[in-house]
Amino acid sequence: MAKIDSLTWETLEAEATRINSPAFIANDPVQFPRRFERLQDIEISALLSATIAWGNRTMICRNCDKMLALMGHDPYNYVMERAYEDLPDGNIHRTFFARNLRHFLRGLHRVYTRFGSLNDFAIHCGAPAAELPSWHLVEALNQELAEANGGCGDSRCLPLNLRTTALKRVNMALRWLVRDDGIVDMGVWNALRPSQLFIPLDVHVGNTARALGLIERRANDRTTTVELTRLLSERRPEDPVWFDYALFGIGIGEKSTGGE
Repeated sequence: MAKIDSLTWETLEAEATRINSPAFIANDPVQFPRRFERLQDIEISALLSATIAWGNRTMICRNCDKMLALMGHDPYNYVMERAYEDLPDGNIHRTFFARNLRHFLRGLHRVYTRFGSLNDFAIHCGAPAAELPSWHLVEALNQELAEANGGCGDSRCLPLNLRTTALKRVNMALRWLVRDDGIVDMGVWNALRPSQLFIPLDVHVGNTARALGLIERRANDRTTTVELTRLLSERRPEDPVWFDYALFGIGIGEKSTGGE
């Protein structure tokens, strides 16, 4: 594991403090789950907004807004009433279409029919006790989505290659749902602790981490995600993904949120 000098840690601390502010919210997809108060609405909007959070941030936010408008800005009731079956074909965001959204929402309907919340589902499927909780949770969610869709999976909804995927978008949604420092992230879940989260690793965050000497591996995959998060845990064992703000601020700025 890399050895980080004090100046690099100071830079990371300063950048995370600078970026993790209320001003960050308005231009980031975290704004969408923050519009709601009911847990289920927060969960659904967080998961869906994170799912399409790749590419240009302005386009992401516009399309998140469009997606929630299709759901009448009432995601939980939309899911439970199965209104998605009447959703007209069309594009939601880049390669994510209405057919993918229907697939996703069928799976969420199946989950919410049996559990009060995704938080409860995470506990039921054993995510809190897993070595890699977010990957364990996605494996369980993929099973639910497949069961609700005739046995078919859909990688546009959640990654299927769980042995290799960095799981960037789900790790970002979990940051929103689990972390709670009263600034950006909402902390509405108790299924997981901040210490169990992983850095949302994309191309930009990976490049920044390499430039700072935090990692050496070239692949932005699960192994690198785990390696980077464990390194950051040396500094903040209770909340390593706080440094996501620093890596975002140094490497991405306002341009994009990268990709899987």
